[in-house]
Amino acid sequence: MDFKLEVAVIPVADVERAKDFYTSLGWRLDADFTTPPDFRVVQFTPPGSPASIHFGSGVTEAEPGSANHYLVVDDIVAAQKELAELGAPVSDVFHFAAGTRDQVAGPDEQHTTYSSFAVLNDPDGNRYTLQEITTRLPGRE
Repeated sequence: MDFKLEVAVIPVADVERAKDFYTSLGWRLDADFTTPPDFRVVQFTPPGSPASIHFGSGVTEAEPGSANHYLVVDDIVAAQKELAELGAPVSDVFHFAAGTRDQVAGPDEQHTTYSSFAVLNDPDGNRYTLQEITTRLPGRE
């Protein structure tokens, strides 16, 4: 039996502000519906992703800004540049020094898969770590 991740829940303080933010990134708005009196769910899907995010009112009790997810990209430099040009709060690209957790500016020199990163934060502080993956681990194709 396959189990495929469909949705990640993102806790937000202001649904309209979050909706505007994800719209500005060019993510596809899949749903925005309300069931009175206090439930609203908004769903967005990042370009090329089979999974989506949900946020809204009455969707989660988690604290706004507590989500931490990864976005996989083929080209970390191009992805960071695209987000920066959209005005998104994205860090510079970095990698870790060999055998350490010390951040080094710029992508991994050989663009080794799983080795280059940037961080995107939404207005509530929910974190998306962008990770460059050029070759998948066996079984992850």
